[in-house]
Formats: sequence, structure tokens, C-alpha cells
Amino acid sequence: MPVNKLHDEFYTLDLTEGWEVPTGYPTGIKQKILSGGLDEANKRGSRTRLLKFDAGTYTTKPFVHDYWEEVFLVSGDLTVGNDEAGNGGTSYAPFTYACRPPGAVHGPFKSEKGCMLMEIHYFDPV
Repeated sequence: MPVNKLHDEFYTLDLTEGWEVPTGYPTGIKQKILSGGLDEANKRGSRTRLLKFDAGTYTTKPFVHDYWEEVFLVSGDLTVGNDEAGNGGTSYAPFTYACRPPGAVHGPFKSEKGCMLMEIHYFDPV
């Protein structure tokens, strides 16, 4: 996993390949790493990724991690704060944004019709 980001000029992304289920996520959620990587054990690095939810997919527990996270909802719908059965929460439309510091509890999440998020994760420089 590369920790450093490379210099990339504009190029067309292939959104049909290169997706994987992140560790600990349900199979209806997939990521595509665009740049960089996180070394969580040594608390260094940064990554930019796309995260997509299939329609009807939801998580059941809140998330918390020790890196910064910026999230932009590109398309679809995202509900934040549903219960373990996928009910309730607050729904958001495209072009909404969140910035979470390390240790912030967030989620669970669901998407009724499916969505795509762009996320940037990073550790504070030492």
C-alpha cells in the first residue's frame, strides 16, 4: 500500500473496475482508492477514495478512527444515524459535506437508492 501520493494529472476514471469491500464493511459498500494510502499502525499517510453504497445497504454500528476524514456526497442519498435495523436517521442529498476530526463518532449509515462519496483520510503531520 503506497503511503505517499503520486502526481496525477486529469485522467478518466474507470468506474467499472478496481472496487473492493473495505475491511469490516458489508458487501454492498465498496471503495476505489484514487491516491495514496494510510499506514494506520504508524499513524501516517493520506488517501483519497470513492466509496459507493448499493441501494438498500446500511451499516449497523457507529464508526470511530484516529485520522481526519473529509466526505463529499457526490450522488444519491445518504442517511446518517440509522439504528441496527436500518431505520431512522437524517437523510442528505448530493453536494453535502462533512469534516470529522480524529476520534469523532459517526454513523451508522444507509442509502435507500445508492450513493457515491468522495473521501479524503489523513493523519495530522508530526
